[in-house]
Amino acid sequence: MANIENKVEELLENTINKLGYNLYDVEYVKEAKNYFLRIFIDKDDGINLDDCEKVNNAITDLLDEADLISDQYFLEVSSPGVERIIRKEKHLNENIGNEIEVKLYKPIEGNKQIVGILKSFDNSNVVIEVLEKEISIPRKEISLMKTTFNW
Repeated sequence: MANIENKVEELLENTINKLGYNLYDVEYVKEAKNYFLRIFIDKDDGINLDDCEKVNNAITDLLDEADLISDQYFLEVSSPGVERIIRKEKHLNENIGNEIEVKLYKPIEGNKQIVGILKSFDNSNVVIEVLEKEISIPRKEISLMKTTFNW
């Protein structure tokens, strides 16, 4: 499904940028028996419902014409939210020096969830600083990474 996500991102990015938004991410998933194509948009002063509607109207025909997805799906356009999922290299780059939460498939140092400052990353590992100690986490062991927001 990642291939579909990449193709959709390539198709839509310029159109979304011309409308004054940034394309944060594209997600194509199956939940129960339904498929969802989720387009996450962002701009400096935040996203509201009118922004989502504007982008939805601008991309619907493009998606239909390109016919990249053979299955019937639901299109959702939304903000990535305050706590954003980190899935791509660009997301990691944007968050160097910021606090993130990492969830793991199996424990590292007794923890399946680590919150700390993202120090660096490469193709194999993500390095998080926790209490002045750096922890190198193999990327294949990460189930989810997201930014944190202290309420």
